[in-house]
Amino acid sequence: MSRMSSHLPRHVAVIMDGNGRWAKARLLPRAQGHRKGLESLHEIVEAAAELGVEALTVFAFSSENWRRPEREVRLLMELFASGLEKWTPQLVDAGVRIRIVGDRSRFSESLLRQIEASETATKAGTAMTLSIAANYGGRWDIVEAAKQLLAQGRPLTEEHLTEALSVSDVDLMIRTGGECRLSNFMLWQTSYAEIFFSDKLWPDFDREALKEALTWYTQRERRFGRTSEQLSHTERKTEPKPN
Repeated sequence: MSRMSSHLPRHVAVIMDGNGRWAKARLLPRAQGHRKGLESLHEIVEAAAELGVEALTVFAFSSENWRRPEREVRLLMELFASGLEKWTPQLVDAGVRIRIVGDRSRFSESLLRQIEASETATKAGTAMTLSIAANYGGRWDIVEAAKQLLAQGRPLTEEHLTEALSVSDVDLMIRTGGECRLSNFMLWQTSYAEIFFSDKLWPDFDREALKEALTWYTQRERRFGRTSEQLSHTERKTEPKPN
């Protein structure tokens, strides 16, 4: 049985899956599922910040999602822009900094302006960093980081590549919707992440579900290639000595 760990994950990443299936199960248009999913995102961002998570990265739109029907893609882009506009003032008040990570080359001018406005307005936030991965792919991220290093004339090392990626290493990855795959999300950064798969569809994933995932994480034993005995020895060495 794993030992309890009192620390929360510093960086949590979420694959928000199941909006369409949530709507279909209720005989609703897929658009309703995406709108409800946006409400769930707002709740989870608020809860994560309150619970002490330092960084939250959510997978909003993958580079493969452009293959979806044009009408659905257009709706997702509209929800993206309107969501940023609506929630930015609240993020400012909560001290949450927002970052958009991914390839922005296919975004409209109006969406790009909203992204810039939201990032600028929240840049002083220190309570939590919210990264929204949009038109993002894990392979794209690795390739772009490698190209950046080559352009700078820096050696292509594991350390340098990690630094050049758009988002830092993940401690806890959550995927909703019952699927058990990474779907090309943060492939490098999740190499040692604890992965929590939830059967809940994203619109049903709420504050209590997030707490469940965080509690599960605290029960994990993160060895990073070492043995349990080595970890116990290290912990004993770092325990404070009695007066």
